[in-house]
Amino acid sequence: MTEPTRKRSHSRAHDLVSSLTQQILLGTFQAGDRLPSENTLVREHGVSRTVVREALSKLQASGLVEPRHGIGTFVIERQTQAGLRVGAENAASVRELLELRIGLEGQAAALAAVRRSDDHLARMRQALDDYQDLAAAGDSCIEADRRFHLLIAEATGNLYFSEMMGQLGNGLIPRNRLALAERSGARLARQAYLANLEHEAILNAIRRQDPDAARAAICLHLSNSRDRLVPD
Repeated sequence: MTEPTRKRSHSRAHDLVSSLTQQILLGTFQAGDRLPSENTLVREHGVSRTVVREALSKLQASGLVEPRHGIGTFVIERQTQAGLRVGAENAASVRELLELRIGLEGQAAALAAVRRSDDHLARMRQALDDYQDLAAAGDSCIEADRRFHLLIAEATGNLYFSEMMGQLGNGLIPRNRLALAERSGARLARQAYLANLEHEAILNAIRRQDPDAARAAICLHLSNSRDRLVPD
């Protein structure tokens, strides 16, 4: 295999790992689920069997899946890292978590603006459309919100961003951990409306491939979220 061919194979395996990791983090594939067969992955992603096997090997090394001889590859329960304990049980921890996210997601948004694909943009657009529809109906839009932020991490092309965001778990969208009284009625509707405007600014910057604007937009969004959730 020539050097350019090896590089293309590695890149395709990386893309497949990124796609499958994102689906696991988003819950499309949950613990105990069997991943699509090698033949299915080859057909759906347009890659070789060698690329599929390399990607599955990387997922296994990451502790996301395990092969079962003669049956297939299964998603396994993720073990919480002892060194990373994330909680958002009260106002102080929510504020601290959002401070962490400002740094992490600011860089992620900047990289996503440079590296995003049309497919990333389409899925981000769908997440925000779902968010808006759910908010308008008065339903919880937490899943769509979380999906949008995870898609930004995926668009960086750097698996560590997706891994770090996945480690935040439910704390990624901390308002679902606050008291019900703080998440109801007109106040929640107003927060959802403002957050949606900020999400659109982030997406527009990523679409324009403007890393500085993307970083500024997501930092403003997370700073505003902190102030809305934990006012001084």
